Amino acid sequence: MGQSLIAERHGRILRFTLNRAEKRNALNAELCGSLAEAVESADADSKIGAILLAAAGPTFCAGMDLAEAQSAPPDGLAEVHQRLFTLFRRISTPLVGLVTGAALGGGVGLVANCHIVVAGEGARFGLTEIRLGLWPFLIFHAVADAVGERRALELALTGRIFEAPEAVELGLVHKIAQKPEEAAIRLAEQLADSSPTAIRLGLGFVNQARGTNLAEGLAIGRRLRAEVMASDDFKEGLAAFWEKRTPRWPSNRE
Repeated sequence: MGQSLIAERHGRILRFTLNRAEKRNALNAELCGSLAEAVESADADSKIGAILLAAAGPTFCAGMDLAEAQSAPPDGLAEVHQRLFTLFRRISTPLVGLVTGAALGGGVGLVANCHIVVAGEGARFGLTEIRLGLWPFLIFHAVADAVGERRALELALTGRIFEAPEAVELGLVHKIAQKPEEAAIRLAEQLADSSPTAIRLGLGFVNQARGTNLAEGLAIGRRLRAEVMASDDFKEGLAAFWEKRTPRWPSNRE
């Protein structure tokens, strides 16, 4: 995994920390590849109930590593960037973002690929590529999924930097907290304690139904709902509901 990305396991939560603080956590190819591979591996592990994405230092992520971009082959960078910035559309394990400081350019792409995002009061955001004569090609769809295409277009055209309250208003961030790390950890714990079957199949439904027509979406929903309702998780949760006590999910979780 390398020193640019730190992994820490806490029960059913796997925390990944961007660890290039001296470079404002700029995304070089090594970090992008390591993060994509690490999240994909965690997603395939049934013992992981939630993934938490954070960053070391005062900046969450300053975007693409421009020093590397000047010399690296564009196709090679595009391939690893595409893999990283489509995680939201592929994984079925909840990914929680913890953002303190600035998330710019590709940093916004990371935020948009998280299912739920908690930000500190001083967090700032911006699709700043246009200031460098670039365009956020490979993160645009993820950002548009989060805030809507017309708003994403405005952010990309202006390259303006905005504060956490506006990020919540736009839908890029879900919660601002005075103690964002504590809030993000509590949220990850809550998700990890929920029914793993319902979450996995629920996120699978969202991914599979995206872009389908109504009939296709309903067919996918019927199939996956039947699978959830036949699961031990649902049966146990239903029994707990009737007994008016907290659900206890299967014991294969740590």
